[in-house]
This record gives sequence, C-alpha cells and structure tokens, in this order.
Amino acid sequence: MESGLADVLLAEPRGFCAGVDRAIEIVERALTKFGAPIYVRHEIVHNTYVVENLKAKGAIFIEDLADVPAGATLVFSAHGVSQAVRREAKERGFTVFDATCPLVSKVHVEVAKLAREGYEFIMIGHKGHPEVEGTMGQLAEGIFLVEDVADVAAVRVTRPDRLAVVTQTTLSVDDAAEILAAVKRRFPLVREPKQQDICYATQNRQDAVKLLSPQVDVVVVVGSPTSSNSNRLREVALRLGTEAYMVDAPEDLRPEWFAGKRHVGLTAGASAPDILVQQVIARLRALGAVSVRTLPGVQETVHFPLPMGLGDKAMAGG
Repeated sequence: MESGLADVLLAEPRGFCAGVDRAIEIVERALTKFGAPIYVRHEIVHNTYVVENLKAKGAIFIEDLADVPAGATLVFSAHGVSQAVRREAKERGFTVFDATCPLVSKVHVEVAKLAREGYEFIMIGHKGHPEVEGTMGQLAEGIFLVEDVADVAAVRVTRPDRLAVVTQTTLSVDDAAEILAAVKRRFPLVREPKQQDICYATQNRQDAVKLLSPQVDVVVVVGSPTSSNSNRLREVALRLGTEAYMVDAPEDLRPEWFAGKRHVGLTAGASAPDILVQQVIARLRALGAVSVRTLPGVQETVHFPLPMGLGDKAMAGG
C-alpha cells in the first residue's frame, strides 16, 4: 500500500462521562419544563459545541448572577460553585437546579465535614479553573492551592496534624501523584481522601491514552481549549513520546500532522460529544484513513440521578 494514513485507532473509553451527561440533561430538561430562557452560571461543561447547541435551544450562559433577571431559573455548571454563589442565588430568589458533578460535590462535602473538625486543606489543582474556585470557595479560609511540587514548599499551615488534601477531579493522575508525594514528605500526618478525588472518567481516559499512544504515530484529542481533562489527555500522549494535537472541531485538523504517518490514535475529553468524534473520523477518512477500529477498554456503567423536580416523573407530569 502507498504511504499515508492506514488506520484510526479509537481509545476506549472516550467522550462523555456520567457527570457531563447529567449536566447537559439538566439544562435540556429545564428548557423543556420551564421554557427559554434558562440561565446557566458558567459554561455547563467546557465544550464549544455543547454550549453553542444549548444556546440555540434558549440557554443563556452568564458568569455574574447580577446578569440574571429576578424570578429566573438558574443552573449551576458541572464544575460546582462556591458557598458565596449559592448564598447570592438564594438571596436573589432564583429557582436553582444544581448540575454540579456528584463527584465534585463529594469533595465539597468532605471539605465541609473536615473543616468542622478543625482541619485546614491543601488543594491540588489549576488556579482559575471553576472547579477549583468552587471547592476552595466552600470555606472562607484555611484552604491552600498548590499547582506543582514547588508550591508545596511555600504552604504555611497552622496545624500540620490537622491537615487534609483534596484534588481537582480532572487532573493528570501522574502529576497529582507526584504533588501528593511532595505534600506527604512535607506534612507526614496529612489526611488523604478515602478514595482519590480524581474521578473515574479522568482516570479511565488517561489509562486508555497510555494504552493507545505506543501503538500509533500521532494522537488526536477531541476537546475544547478550556477543558482541563482534554488538555491532560494530550499531555499524557506527549509524555509517552507520541505527537499529539487537540481539536475543538474537525476543521481544526491539519493535513501536515499526518504526513508520513500511518496510524492515528483518536480520543475525546469527557465533555466532548460523540458527534464530533464521528466528524473527525470522517475527516481522517477524507485524508486517506482506510480503517477504524476501537481498542479494548473499560466499559463505563456509572449513571447519576437528576435533581428533584427534573426527574422522569416530573417530566411525565409536566
């Protein structure tokens, strides 16, 4: 066969996770039940296609609750919000549906519980990410952000024997482990979560890329630039020595990426819909790819229930 693209290998699992599925469904059901507009604080998930699709259906995305009219229906994004945002939403009298991923909520609950027991916290995460702002905003004080190993040395806690660590759910598993090891070296008595905070979907998608990368010449990650977990997938491939690119849409693919390459690996972040993966596959076929096959991987069966008032019974009656 002449040189050029031969096949596309699909990572498994890839794309939507249970938290993203739930968050999008909350907005869609709210639109069906209450009619447009439905206001959403922050992008419901970090994906351009998803956000534009919901805008077309009548969702309005805002950052400041002052931009939401009195009496409106408001949805909190999957990333979670601070206590200050919750209080403001209540004071303004909005009807609120909380699309915070239950795995993020679990971290919030843990922080609140341990804070009542007198703990301070180190949070491993990316500054400015809405999930980090939401988790750190569960407390007025006593929670310190570390982004890398170097940050650990600068943390000043009052009681090293009453210190707990939490992490953003969408981090690089390897990075987080390295930073956690540094935290434990400096604070040997630190309390870790019973189950790691990095979510099952982040872990599974990174593991799938670790399996995929050595088998291909280049990896393509479908995901938006703002998506933390999508960026981490690209980094995982690069660390393993495989060229890797991230695309928000099929038109972002550049033919020169595939010059002289025969095997392309394809995955998608947890907020990227399958329709984009299918469009990217179609574009890769147009560039010469002959076959597409899916690697074996973990089959995810996680499902999260919808909030009260948006469940099946409410919709059937509505």
